[in-house]
Amino acid sequence: MERDIFASLNPFDHRYYASNPSLFAQLSEYFSENAYIRYELKVEAALARVLAKRGICSTEIADEIERACNEVQPEEVYLEEEITKHNIRALVNCIQRRVSDGAKPYVHFTTTSVDIMDSATAMRFKEATEQLVLPKCLELESILIEIARREKDTVQVGRTHGQHAVPITFGFAMAEYVTRFGSRIQAIKATASNLRGKIAGAVGAYNASNLFFDDPMEFETEVLWELGLKPAMYSNQIVEPEYITDYIHAIVSAMGVLANLADDIRHLQRTEIGEVGEVFEAHQVGSSTMPHKRNPWNFEHIKSLWKTVMPRMMTLYMDQISEHQRDLTNSASGRFVPEIVVGFVAAVDRMTRVLKKLVVDQERMKRNFDSTKEMVIAEPMYILLASLGHPNAHEAVRLLTLESQQTGKTLRELLVEKTELYPYWEKLNPKQREILENPEKYIGWASKKTEILCDYWEKQLFIQ
Repeated sequence: MERDIFASLNPFDHRYYASNPSLFAQLSEYFSENAYIRYELKVEAALARVLAKRGICSTEIADEIERACNEVQPEEVYLEEEITKHNIRALVNCIQRRVSDGAKPYVHFTTTSVDIMDSATAMRFKEATEQLVLPKCLELESILIEIARREKDTVQVGRTHGQHAVPITFGFAMAEYVTRFGSRIQAIKATASNLRGKIAGAVGAYNASNLFFDDPMEFETEVLWELGLKPAMYSNQIVEPEYITDYIHAIVSAMGVLANLADDIRHLQRTEIGEVGEVFEAHQVGSSTMPHKRNPWNFEHIKSLWKTVMPRMMTLYMDQISEHQRDLTNSASGRFVPEIVVGFVAAVDRMTRVLKKLVVDQERMKRNFDSTKEMVIAEPMYILLASLGHPNAHEAVRLLTLESQQTGKTLRELLVEKTELYPYWEKLNPKQREILENPEKYIGWASKKTEILCDYWEKQLFIQ
């Protein structure tokens, strides 16, 4: 059934993917309704294969069921559901229509609906992560590392509480996100690999499969092995919800890192700061009425998308609660979980595209730092005075900063002028004096720490 994309109700479809059909196609392979039904059919086919291995049905019957599973179309299942009012019974009916009478009894044999649904969910999220989410994340991480290394010596004023602080380097600032996003990649990988399925029946106690197998837990393991999954440690009618909760938490927290990075870069593009910028295309427009505008819209979009997706994590926490062996209070909410991953991948993709073209204005960074560099040496000055025995160094330097603001003299000039402080100046060694005379050198280990972090995350994520 063809549908006008602009008739879609979900903004993901008509707003965010109309201009990125390649990404839409990639995501659709795992997160569309077509994909979900296809994965459910894979579970039914795997079940038949193991039934044949166990001698419950013949290999020919298992092959027949698998061929039927490959032929069933989602639209057919939905039409059948209009009759059955039950999604998995509709799926089973569609399979059975395509097989012989001898094969029909072995379709969905000993399983309950959620055996199929939860196993399909785990399988598609796991495969999507391995084949799409992680490669996208690693591409972005490599760009972050490249920027951090390239700008490791680019002096930038540090900022705390929106105020100029002591200097860092822009590479060091980016190394924050190398590290934070790197750890989130590890969390996504670990939680995705731990997603579990179940083939344990209506209440999870193997009631039906135990009629035929002395080792129903091993039977469950064999079916899930066909799908690249492990069984949940415990299941009732549903898989323990903590597996998917942990996975989505890793996704949402990773998106929070991107939102923070987007916010930082967005602020650095302010007119009065102007230290970085997005590349504007030749015909791109920043404002409908102000032709001069160059808005940081991509970074704003990433933060806005995070604001849309992040609160949905609360729904995952609420879906941890299911009455007794299972209720249906996650029936609707569970269908929206893929959108969380879809939103995250969209944010990663956009961040990757804009960071590849990020313009770093090193000269503007220098000018911004120079505007307050004579004040930022207040910290090393007070610490050096204290190290030389001054009884109240912090207060002494604080008073110097006030006098500097009133007179326009630098802290160094005032330090030398003060009779009570000059003896301390004379005791400073050449390296210490150089810091006070050249505040841009007061960057500590910013450059070295950047290299250390980039080396670490390259080894953790890229070197096998």
